[in-house]
Amino acid sequence: MKVSTSKQLGFLVFFFFYHCQAFPHYKFVVKEVPYTRLCNTKKILTVNGQFPGPTLYVNKGDTIVVDVYNRGKYNITIHWHGVLQPRNPWSDGPEYITQCAIQPGAKFRQKIIFTTEEGTLWWHAHSTWLRATIHGALIIYPKMGTNYPFPKPDAEIPIILGDWWQEDIMELYQILELDGDAIQHNSEAFLINGQPGDLYPCSKPETFRLKVNRSLTYLLRIVNSILVDSLFFSIANHTVTVVGSDGSYLKPFKRSFIFIPAGQTVDVLLEANQSPNHYYMAASVYSTGGIGVFNNSTTTAIVEYNGNYTPSSPPVLPYLPSFSDTGAGLNFTATLRSLADKEHPVDVPMEINTHLFYTLSVNAPCKNHSCPDGKTRTLASVNNISFLNPSIDILQAYYCCIQGVYGTNFPDFPLFVFDFTTEVYPMDWEIPQLGTEVKMLDYNSTVELVFQGTNLLKGSDHPMHLHGHNFYVVGLGMGNFDKDKDPLTYNLVDPPLQNTIHIPKKGWVALRFKAKNPGVWYMHCHFDKHMVWGMDTVFIVKDGESSEAKMLPPPPDMPPC
Repeated sequence: MKVSTSKQLGFLVFFFFYHCQAFPHYKFVVKEVPYTRLCNTKKILTVNGQFPGPTLYVNKGDTIVVDVYNRGKYNITIHWHGVLQPRNPWSDGPEYITQCAIQPGAKFRQKIIFTTEEGTLWWHAHSTWLRATIHGALIIYPKMGTNYPFPKPDAEIPIILGDWWQEDIMELYQILELDGDAIQHNSEAFLINGQPGDLYPCSKPETFRLKVNRSLTYLLRIVNSILVDSLFFSIANHTVTVVGSDGSYLKPFKRSFIFIPAGQTVDVLLEANQSPNHYYMAASVYSTGGIGVFNNSTTTAIVEYNGNYTPSSPPVLPYLPSFSDTGAGLNFTATLRSLADKEHPVDVPMEINTHLFYTLSVNAPCKNHSCPDGKTRTLASVNNISFLNPSIDILQAYYCCIQGVYGTNFPDFPLFVFDFTTEVYPMDWEIPQLGTEVKMLDYNSTVELVFQGTNLLKGSDHPMHLHGHNFYVVGLGMGNFDKDKDPLTYNLVDPPLQNTIHIPKKGWVALRFKAKNPGVWYMHCHFDKHMVWGMDTVFIVKDGESSEAKMLPPPPDMPPC
């Protein structure tokens, strides 16, 4: 392995920069602790013994340092979901993409660089299925001396939507990785701030309660941390005002419920304007079927008005759409609009020099001779390529010019074009290729990426997440994307700025972004079973010409492979 003299010098400069500057410092200790849910106690991996994990608070433009100590028995990485990490993919976190795992007994110092993000993001494990219990909120306040673009709320509360698995999560992951049988497994409960709520056994005494005073306004920072499900969320007898998503502000709009795909965040204002009582907040699944089973239960918490009164018993449940109501989810997403004002301008790329069209499919199992490990298991793909994890991380291979780790031939368009929404097709269409292919992007290239959901194996929705960049959602719709007609309907004035977007089954979404963050950046479905099956790929953004357009060198304590 050869590293140039300039890179060696850069490493020395970065060593000083990384370790000698005074940034706010946090300690994450990954360890097993016992937790009791649904009448049973089991050990789960946590950060600092907390489930959900600790909430971190920063201001826009801050930089923090987090020391991660792995005192558990599994390899671990931590990802800072939605944080752009300019020029610093080394601390982004996805295993085999930007680093190898932090092994049991080891430590890794991560530098988290905040820039334009403002609102709610989150952090989570990014190796195997450990994020089921290793996750927490990231609250990014406005810069000191500036304000929210809406009246300041009287209080702010993180609302983390999670799930509880009675089975050992690592045993389940190994089943999924080896043969795909985990499609017949689902979580036993959804959670609000770590608690299942009144409708599950042995759960009522610990139900999360949000105590409010009438006439006050509360900012709920909602995170969907669930492994494999998107959700509808609502509060009985109340409307909420949506004001932000994915660390970016939105034009405010009122709704009786919200739709929140896996991996996404939504900020809402709750006005406590009802008669004093107890009201359920609740969340239930959105699922369009496909293969496997899903959790069709409802998690609840209680909005409890302060005062002297006799509460309704039980509290009234709010209206939630049917689990298969695609229109409800799509219409909510289509309503999102950026502020697009003087203080919060948009910068939608107008001249596109890189056009990409990516199909998303759940595929048939690869059979003995075609699976890399000789086993049979379900696959998923982007442009009919099912991603294989390399033996070392792609970032290290790219930076150190190590050959043979990945290829650079990821196709801009599917190699085979057909009616992606058809109900009848030859079985051969279900079989993907296997490979570790990436897409190379020139620095500052302007990208339009159209995701197309297919109906292979009965189809599925896909919450797609891009690391290292935000993107503008300029269009969405049902059916096959029409390259001549659909762009005429694009919103290029005030599209929402997201890092995770829901791609509907048999539908499409068009994104635009500028590739201005040099480094190696993961893109994947945030349904973890689809990611494990291969619905992921990588963008490598090349260095620009100026020193400020070049990737930083690695920190001194990168975990070894």
